[in-house]
Amino acid sequence: MARSFIEAVKNRRSIYALGRMDAVTQGEVEKAVHESILHVPSAFNSQSARIVVLWGKQSDSFWKAVGDVLKKIVPPESFGQTEAKLQSFAAGLGTILFFEDQEVVESLMTSYPLYQDNFPVWSLQSSGMLQFAVWTMLEDLGLGASLQHYNPLVDDFVRKEWNVPASWKLLAQMPFGSVEAPAGEKTFTPLEGRVLTFK
Repeated sequence: MARSFIEAVKNRRSIYALGRMDAVTQGEVEKAVHESILHVPSAFNSQSARIVVLWGKQSDSFWKAVGDVLKKIVPPESFGQTEAKLQSFAAGLGTILFFEDQEVVESLMTSYPLYQDNFPVWSLQSSGMLQFAVWTMLEDLGLGASLQHYNPLVDDFVRKEWNVPASWKLLAQMPFGSVEAPAGEKTFTPLEGRVLTFK
């Protein structure tokens, strides 16, 4: 049964206990990604967002690469906890990598010099909307996900491993899979002082 948009927004949470129960097909996930990237707004309709979807072993390769990099910089006594976290991400069905094509952004900066300082900011805003849209649609499919940021540590690996164009800037990673344990209780800062209304 289709739910309202606000219900999907409310139920979207950071899920860290992921699994590979595949009640949802790859086609359904990829349709959600395709619909999101097509319809999320972007400045001047620039459509600068780019996505790479990694399934199964490809996702495993990504998280192994993250671990290899972090092992060199995280103190040995702390790495066990870091490794456990990375394994929880790799335990899911896959990982979505979010990029912004800097070639498109720079072209807009050149074409519209009056707004040139704003285009990098607008690019990030559009990417944030895309990440939220994909995350919410995954939740609506019954999947769990979280948003991670191991860039730029793994940028070079990603470019080489999946032949990603040099102009694509990696911004975020979203491991997703079946929900093996729910998120904890969420607390909210009071709305007073956060929302101002003038009539």
